Amino acid sequence: MLLEEDPSTLIAHTTQNFNITPDRHAVSRVAESLSTLQQARDLRLRESETNLKKLARTLNTLQSQHQEVTSSHSSAEHASLISRLDTQKFRVAKNVSDLEMETERLQTQLAELQARLQELELQGVDGDAAAAATSSTGEDGSGNGGQVRSVEDEVLLRLKVYRSLGIEIEREEQDGEFTRAVVRNDRRGDVCVVNVDRHRFSRFFYANYFWQTL
Repeated sequence: MLLEEDPSTLIAHTTQNFNITPDRHAVSRVAESLSTLQQARDLRLRESETNLKKLARTLNTLQSQHQEVTSSHSSAEHASLISRLDTQKFRVAKNVSDLEMETERLQTQLAELQARLQELELQGVDGDAAAAATSSTGEDGSGNGGQVRSVEDEVLLRLKVYRSLGIEIEREEQDGEFTRAVVRNDRRGDVCVVNVDRHRFSRFFYANYFWQTL
């Protein structure tokens, strides 16, 4: 019978019939996998702790900066500063507007003075021409030649100045009156011929017109 055999023999036969080597290898592989997973877990845990410490330091720095800014900033002072800057802005805008209006006024005054100057110059030319015509006729018979030449030289000088400005003034041969002006604008290439009629328009009108044409 089976029980009549020697137990040691039975144990030896049992051990020989069981092959536990593959199981042992499987257990070894499982142990190695567990060890690798534990190492990876520990590594990730250390990295997470390092990042957490960095974030904590950054948070502390930002909180300190925020406290400094908050303590140094006053909402009342900020509102007062904004109000003061707005007042300065409106004051500067008003000053700029006043200066622009004053500039326009001065420009208008300058144009009027220039036109008045032109009118006076034209009046001077006409007066000198009339004096020259009177002296040449010799009303008193004396015929002062030096005075006539002086007047004529002055008229020629004025005409030369007008010609340098681009204005050529022509007079009639009968009465010696200046009745026609040719105004040239070299910048625009324009030529304007104006018939001077003192009975229709004033000298100020013609002087202002000449100046605008130039």
